[in-house]
Amino acid sequence: MNELGTIFLSEVVGTAMLLLLGCGVVANVALAQSKGFGGGFLLVNFGWGLAVFAGVTVSYASGAHLNPAVTLGLLVTGQIDGGIVAALVYVVAQLLGAFIGATLAWLAYKQHFDEEPEPAAKLGVFSTGPGIRNYGWNLVTEIFGTFVLVFVVIGFGRAEPAGLAALGALPVALLVVGIGASLGGPTGYAINPARDLGPRIAHAVLPIRGKGSSDWGYSWVPVVGPLIGGLLGGLASVPLLPM
Repeated sequence: MNELGTIFLSEVVGTAMLLLLGCGVVANVALAQSKGFGGGFLLVNFGWGLAVFAGVTVSYASGAHLNPAVTLGLLVTGQIDGGIVAALVYVVAQLLGAFIGATLAWLAYKQHFDEEPEPAAKLGVFSTGPGIRNYGWNLVTEIFGTFVLVFVVIGFGRAEPAGLAALGALPVALLVVGIGASLGGPTGYAINPARDLGPRIAHAVLPIRGKGSSDWGYSWVPVVGPLIGGLLGGLASVPLLPM
């Protein structure tokens, strides 16, 4: 397998793992017949953090981007061998992996989806949604959260070998927990276009009983916001995080 093929497979596997566990923890908390029903937002934060840990760990061969915003941030700083072509391979793989992971989470909770009466709870397993719907301010929140993610991830990569970067997946997982606990309340913190778009497409096409709308009117926010945040995080790292 050539280098781009390795990147593609690695990103599909890692992002599928991320979304299987990430959508899984939301299903555990949101679906009424689940053992974890009502576990709260902090459980969701920790679940997503551990999902990132697992996804990053198994996608070591590609550098574990798992997120188009991270890929964009690294691209603008010249840290992707192969440039735009390689970046596109990353993004396509991330979207495919996200779709697969969300589908697997649905299969794991199939009976619970069938018994859940609330369409909003079902959609919430797959995609994010705002606490207060205001597209402008929702966009700002996603930009801020993703800026923090990409800026700090680049900082991990530039740290001394004895610093946080040496811990590998762990600091990224803790960072995601921290972003969720601090900035996740307004929008549910997608901070990753693939994380939201891939599962939202899965919600739209899967035969989910009583699923209702996929809320495409909001869907652009968790795509555009993270892309802007990732771009800004990458650009800001150049003067603010010296090599």
